[in-house]
Amino acid sequence: MKEKIHPKYYNCKVRCACGNEFEIGSTQKEIKVEICSKCHPFFTGKQKLVDTAGRVEKFYRRYGEAAEKQA
Repeated sequence: MKEKIHPKYYNCKVRCACGNEFEIGSTQKEIKVEICSKCHPFFTGKQKLVDTAGRVEKFYRRYGEAAEKQA
């Protein structure tokens, strides 16, 4: 590796808006984030998948019979 061209690597403390803190390696000393894996709805299981346009039902109406015949 060439000398004097690489940035310094720190043990970075990451702080989330929810209060969660953890350490990672980074070229920055501190990082502040708005959302983390502890408070994100996808990772907490609170996310709801809503099919507002009825796309799934429309697919089954259109291709449901053909999919059952192939199986």
